[in-house]
Amino acid sequence: MHTLPFIAVIIVLVAGTGTSARAADISQLAWLGGCWKSDTAEPGSGEHWLPLAGGTLLGVSRTVKQGKTVEFEFMQIRAAESGQLAFIAMPSGQKTVVFPLLRLGETEVVFENPQHDFPQRVIYQLEGETKLRARIEGMRKGALRVIEFPMNRVSCDSQLKLP
Repeated sequence: MHTLPFIAVIIVLVAGTGTSARAADISQLAWLGGCWKSDTAEPGSGEHWLPLAGGTLLGVSRTVKQGKTVEFEFMQIRAAESGQLAFIAMPSGQKTVVFPLLRLGETEVVFENPQHDFPQRVIYQLEGETKLRARIEGMRKGALRVIEFPMNRVSCDSQLKLP
């Protein structure tokens, strides 16, 4: 009889740690929408996420070095065929990769595809109202590799003034 209260406590504790991948509602990611300028790269580098519409967030990223685009990525966050939310990446003309939702909190989302070469995880974390930390991570040659992309929210109109 003592196990029932213990199980109830465990369920409450687990439920309080974030939204499960199956029960996730994409509207919880509306904070990602907008324009994000890279803190560490040349002007023109960053991400632009269209506002949530039709159950989909659409994004594009660009990295500029020495005045030239050296990397780009088209991104989607939407329900995959399984019904689970997923981050779908189309990086620099490479093959499309799907990262199913692992965890969704109030200001952080984690997507994971353990079968992908690199990265295996894609993470977005909102810091306050104006800072976004994107992060990719995974194992490479037997060691954990982490790449951070700190960004600041900017007016999308300000991006139109770039050369």
